[in-house]
Amino acid sequence: MSFKDQERSRCCFLEWMQLQDANLEELVGAKAAAATENDLRLLVAKNVQLYENYSAQRTALAKKDASSIFCARWCSSFESTFLWIGGCRPSMAVRLLYTLSGMELEFHLNEFLRGLTIEVNGLTAHQMALVNDLHLRIMREEDTLSSRVASLQEDIADRPFVPMSRNREALDSDELKSAMAVYEESLARITEQADGLRLEMLRELVKILSPVQAVDYLVAAKQLQLSLHEWCSRRDRPLGGE
Repeated sequence: MSFKDQERSRCCFLEWMQLQDANLEELVGAKAAAATENDLRLLVAKNVQLYENYSAQRTALAKKDASSIFCARWCSSFESTFLWIGGCRPSMAVRLLYTLSGMELEFHLNEFLRGLTIEVNGLTAHQMALVNDLHLRIMREEDTLSSRVASLQEDIADRPFVPMSRNREALDSDELKSAMAVYEESLARITEQADGLRLEMLRELVKILSPVQAVDYLVAAKQLQLSLHEWCSRRDRPLGGE
């Protein structure tokens, strides 16, 4: 890891945020212009592809500087409090969809399970069932990754790290350097898998939604991310943040 690696990671994020802003304008413009369903479908596919490209960039960067990607050092201190393995929890995507649909999830799922035909703000019972299944599966995978992170963090209290608690000269030992390299590699793999889970959630969610619904969702998701980042950055400035 070097300062240049950290700066590349930071630049990757800033470029992504600028791209998000441009994509948001394009999505809003397409909807305002009453674009055809096929045009909207192509626009959704374009946005998914851009996220795939961003994930691939992060994977390459994580192999050189996993800790920067994992901790998202370019984010404000407040923004970092709700991040999960370098980004948003994948399951938050479904929570946002439910909020946008204005639904009380438990109530409507009970209706669905009783066999009633329902439609909530454009989401059909079939879509709700698919979204719910996706949500449960993604949360299980989140739990698995969270457990792996916990195990990795606990390894710091194990050999060969413990000698540091007795002798600071151990900081220069080959054994410790080797262990830290293994730790970074494990961190990079977990970060890559977390990004993969975020990408999987996006892919599967837009498949379930109609092109119009997918555009509405992407507009809200991008606006939320951009607004939160701006608000959190402003909040940090009086505290000495950038």
